[in-house]
Amino acid sequence: MTLLGEKDGAGQPRRPRRVALLIAATVTLALLCCGGGTAAFFFDGLSTDDQALSTYGCGAAGPLPPNGKLPRVGAYGETQIRNAAIIVNVGAKMKVPPKGWVIAVATAMQESALNNLGDLGNRNDHDSLGLFQQRPSQGWGTPKQVRDPEYASRKFYEKLLKVPGWERLALTDAAQKVQRSAFPDAYAKHESDAAEIVNLLADGAARATGGNATLACATMGDIAASGWTAPVKAGVVSGFRTPERPDHQGVDLGASRGDDILAAAAGVVIVSRCDNDSQPPYRCDRDGSPSTPGCGWYVDIMHADNVMTRYCHMLYRPKVRVGQTVAAGQPIGIVGTSGHSSGPHLHFEVHLNGDRSSSGATNPLPFMRDKGAPVGTGA
Repeated sequence: MTLLGEKDGAGQPRRPRRVALLIAATVTLALLCCGGGTAAFFFDGLSTDDQALSTYGCGAAGPLPPNGKLPRVGAYGETQIRNAAIIVNVGAKMKVPPKGWVIAVATAMQESALNNLGDLGNRNDHDSLGLFQQRPSQGWGTPKQVRDPEYASRKFYEKLLKVPGWERLALTDAAQKVQRSAFPDAYAKHESDAAEIVNLLADGAARATGGNATLACATMGDIAASGWTAPVKAGVVSGFRTPERPDHQGVDLGASRGDDILAAAAGVVIVSRCDNDSQPPYRCDRDGSPSTPGCGWYVDIMHADNVMTRYCHMLYRPKVRVGQTVAAGQPIGIVGTSGHSSGPHLHFEVHLNGDRSSSGATNPLPFMRDKGAPVGTGA
């Protein structure tokens, strides 16, 4: 899918990885999709990488105890990961759902880089101490208490649980409700790393849904602890950069006309428009065709960590406007077939590093699987 006015990549499209099948039997389908003509592809167009099982579960095995040797994760050494393990274990004991663990770890990453900080003298922010930089003067506890990682974690969770609807909030908003930081947007940049650490320490709990007593892998329509969800309940009908369609920068999900399209994660709408309006006689108030250019009615959403998602071929004008903040799972449009399309479906893209061009596109299937919000598995 190439939007009007955009070059496909930086010249030639990047060639796809070689497709291999996990199953012995293959199904070759002929499909008119996204205006690509009759495209034959293997079962769901999925590669080995797309279908590979994650090394993580979904949290059911429970978190690791904070004692014993723990690995380094990126910039975080064993002592810092042990502090993260304490945060996760306290949350598990309090039966806080795993999304709370991710929020708590991300908060401690921002406040102290997962270090149990003492008094830093002139560098101290007032009387802030410990993993969460809690202030004794503001009622968090005595200096000794807030420097106890278990106590500090428990106090964080107690306040988080009092925030109405915290599980539906974006991570940075939930953290800010607890912390009242002078930098309310700072927590968002730690979201991916916090989910990775929680996955490592708790058997993939950032991919889970449900309360601590009923952890299970998120399924279609669930919002995982990572904050992501599938945009529609539908199987894949055309894959990402297949040999037949190397310039296909997303996946086509075979949803039905009129189905809701959901925001895959919390974020800010950066595009909401008709991709054909500058190319008469093409318009978005009618069904498209293989000869119609563009994405039709479409939406781009910018999420934490400069991840962008794109939703194409909507039936009507999108339900959201540019600049609007949306929650994970919020309806943003209706499945249709406007633009470069020959039948109702959702064309879904994921872009990294804030790059809206095809150069920034990544395969949505492994990306969403790793977020605990798999797409393409049907209703």
